[in-house]
This record gives sequence, structure tokens and C-alpha cells, in this order.
Amino acid sequence: MTESSSGTRSLSRLNAIQEGPRKKFKITFLPSGQSVEGGPVTGEEHHDGLPGSVLDFALKHGLALDHACGGFAACSTCHVIVREGLETCNEVSDDEDEMLDGAPGLTLRSRLACQCVADGSKDLVVEIPAWNRNLAKEDH
Repeated sequence: MTESSSGTRSLSRLNAIQEGPRKKFKITFLPSGQSVEGGPVTGEEHHDGLPGSVLDFALKHGLALDHACGGFAACSTCHVIVREGLETCNEVSDDEDEMLDGAPGLTLRSRLACQCVADGSKDLVVEIPAWNRNLAKEDH
């Protein structure tokens, strides 16, 4: 790949991430079965992680999901497994991939909740592994 096509690809990926989901969709979190609504995010609604990320929506709806670094892909504490709808999510970045390497229970469907942004074309089912279920709510 040439440098200019790589730069164009990176720019289009960045634009897609900044836009977040394009329409409303449902995220069901396992094992609780709690469903929340995802969709386009305004600046006032943004919490931690990328705007419109799985972490962003979990926090918006009061779900306890550990995220020690505050959503900057600098740890793997928000590791989740996307059971359904993974194909509608943004690509894994190099930073995310590096952090996932150290995550316990890694699968081919693993993502960092802070970096995983769906386009809204399909509902998601996301499993929060037992070791990531935080019983104490954290403020960042």
C-alpha cells in the first residue's frame, strides 16, 4: 500500500469513528440480559472511550464495566466479547490490538469496549466476562 492510500484509509477510518453510530440500535449485555439503546451521540452525551463506543453506552445507562484507563485503549480492563453484530463494528486499531494481547480469555470476537463502535446497522450482543464485572462504580 502506498503512503497516500494508507493516509486516505486512516483518514476515512478516523471520520467513521468520530461520526459514531449512524442510527439507533440495541445493545444487549450478557450475562445480565440488560438492553440499552445506542445511536448517534452528541457531545453532551459522551462519557468515556470513543464517542458511541460500547463503553460509552454502558456508562450512559449505568452498567458497571471496569475501565481503568478512562477509555483511552491504554489497558485491557474493558475487554468484552461481541457475540452478535461484530461485523458492524469499526476495525481494531493497532493500539487496541496491542492491549487485547494481554487480556485474559481472549477470543476472535474480543474487543475493548472503549474502542468498539458499531455503525448501527444491526443490534449487538456483548458479553462482559466475569472478571470485568465491577461491583463498585468508578468515576473517571
